[in-house]
Amino acid sequence: MARHLQRDLDNLARDLLTMGAMVEEATNKAITALARRNRALAREVTQGDPAINDQENLVEENALKILALHQPVAADLRFIITALKVNNDLERIGDHAVSIGERTDVLAGLDPVPVPDDFQKLVTVVQQMVHDSLNALVERDAKLARSVCAMDDEVDRIHRLMYAEMQAVIRKDVNLLEPAINTISATRHLERIADLATNISEDVVFMVEGEILRHNY
Repeated sequence: MARHLQRDLDNLARDLLTMGAMVEEATNKAITALARRNRALAREVTQGDPAINDQENLVEENALKILALHQPVAADLRFIITALKVNNDLERIGDHAVSIGERTDVLAGLDPVPVPDDFQKLVTVVQQMVHDSLNALVERDAKLARSVCAMDDEVDRIHRLMYAEMQAVIRKDVNLLEPAINTISATRHLERIADLATNISEDVVFMVEGEILRHNY
């Protein structure tokens, strides 16, 4: 029985990591499409979303089967709980990547708006948070996971700055209302991706150390 449980846990871990790789690729494509105003790349993100949804279903079904068949306890149970929560957060990241792609599709047909220099930092930090949260999951590295959580404040700061900057753009030239609103929307989706990467990292800490971080800071 123990051998069968370990086999199923290994398969679950493999499927979850596949899900993570798919979502990270979608996120990077969406961000690149936004930066380059590339409609074709943005549409690739949308077209890839059904595969992410199918992978989410696979991970969830397998996790629930393990719970039903093996009734795991202790560290194994924490891993399965973490897998279910991370799986859901990854699917939501994929949805936000699609939303960024949709905003990019609109922005590509509009006049560009000026953005602050910190916008590039926002993009870089969000990509790093997604990447590091997944690495923390793979390596079961609670220290790395905590470092991802610490990055979230910077993302929130830049998001507030972007919102204020787009308000200023609209006040200066009402003709830029539509691209400014779509830029704010895309930035909001980036901020939500960072929040979800933080959630994943908190779940990694729970898996490794048994400590619940959410709502504790």
